[in-house]
Amino acid sequence: MSQQSSKLLEQTLTHIGLTFISLFIAVAIGLPLGVLISHKRRLAGITLGIAGVLQTIPSIALLGFMIPLLGIGAKPAIAALFLYSLLPIIRNTYTGITGVDITIKEAAKGMGMGYMQCLFKVELPLAMPVIFAGIRTATVINVGVATLAAYIAAGGLGEFIFGGIALNNTNMILAGAIPAALLAIIFDFLLSKLQKLNVKKLRIAYVSFPLVILLLSSFYLLPSAYEGKLLAGFTPEFMGRKDGNLGLEKQYGLNIRTVVISDAVMYKAIYDKKLDVISGYSTDGRLKAFGLKILTDDKGIFPPYYAAPVVREEVIEKYPELESVLNMLAGKINDSIMTELNYRADCLNQPPEKIAKDFLVSLGMWKEPRNGKKGIIRIGSKIFGEQYILSDMYAMLIKGYTDLGVATKTGLGGTKICFDALTNGQIDLYPEYSGTALMVLLQPTEKKINELVKNKDSVYIYLINNFHELYHIKWLKPIGFNNAYALMMRRRQSEELGINTISGLKKYIDKN
Repeated sequence: MSQQSSKLLEQTLTHIGLTFISLFIAVAIGLPLGVLISHKRRLAGITLGIAGVLQTIPSIALLGFMIPLLGIGAKPAIAALFLYSLLPIIRNTYTGITGVDITIKEAAKGMGMGYMQCLFKVELPLAMPVIFAGIRTATVINVGVATLAAYIAAGGLGEFIFGGIALNNTNMILAGAIPAALLAIIFDFLLSKLQKLNVKKLRIAYVSFPLVILLLSSFYLLPSAYEGKLLAGFTPEFMGRKDGNLGLEKQYGLNIRTVVISDAVMYKAIYDKKLDVISGYSTDGRLKAFGLKILTDDKGIFPPYYAAPVVREEVIEKYPELESVLNMLAGKINDSIMTELNYRADCLNQPPEKIAKDFLVSLGMWKEPRNGKKGIIRIGSKIFGEQYILSDMYAMLIKGYTDLGVATKTGLGGTKICFDALTNGQIDLYPEYSGTALMVLLQPTEKKINELVKNKDSVYIYLINNFHELYHIKWLKPIGFNNAYALMMRRRQSEELGINTISGLKKYIDKN
């Protein structure tokens, strides 16, 4: 927190802005809706039903649905948070007003009060404790869900949380999680105090609330005032790695305007011209589909990222036939082949299982599964297409060439989640990359890294020895392709600006 205090303050203000802007919109729409359905009961079922369905949509999925409509950044995040806030506000408004004693309403009408007078002087004041409870619930929900906004370049405390998960950095996770938890507690406390104000003071609070929202909005807009014409989108993991943004800043002096974004949406974002530069992967199939160009790493900050299966040693000892079967893929997939396989998954939307089977069939390596009664091998994977394809290949080889069965646990998130699952015995193997294992998992000194990255064999030997000693995990033979980190631009834009290398990108940014 002390090391990243300025960024932490910026992201906290962003988080507050996202939370309260969406909450303000939800109150402005949800409260009148709740009032409406409390007096027109026939609309209550369908309104509450729609709000309930919106609440059940997974957060990541809802954010994903927003991107084609609103792009990336604050707009889709605010829209998603607004939708999540609606149910507790509408439902509590409805419950609060319908819960007002009918005799009190009749007495108000008997005194000559009209509809609006009865609503504002009787129903709403009596229902206010229940309504405020819904607003408090919506606020706490929004603070939590807003952490996911970092996946679509909206900022917030989620940048620290997801970066820490990806980088195996507990301190970074806590730097985002602790302030987020404190915000939820503080906001709930402040709203509880607001709830206890008398009517006169409450009216003042109603007037001042929009002004507070505007102030918080201005805090959120500060990051967009950075200088520079080009906008980069980097993943949370890339932002915190020495072979990522930290290396770019140190070795190249690159200072480009940057947003943090999930790799699941960054390719689409650059294709739609929402971003100009992204931190991609050299064998990704979307390079071909979206017309992207890799900028040459002329100072060599990206180490080799050769893929290979990592397996728990006790599993190899128990089932010694497993090693030779897994090594059947060694040297069989080069960069161009892997790029083509990824293209089929990412752009042609073919199932990873079909891609894996077709490839094994083309090599004459596919066999019908055996009985699988000897035991179960649990295969994990990270959450992107290439890993799904590789895990399916290994599953088919194991089932076809041994009497072992397979259980796959795919989509485990980033490096840390997969590796923790492996070391905790929750999975038995998964495909890993030499550069990622070196930089994220082992994290040797900078001097040692500089010694190793000059030679891919040196990196591999270092991994074999250290993983054996530290974790009792065995690295098997490399598959053959090098899925390296890379900076990418749209090919046409790269040609128009004359940017072909990372150094060239820096020169352009410095001039503009």
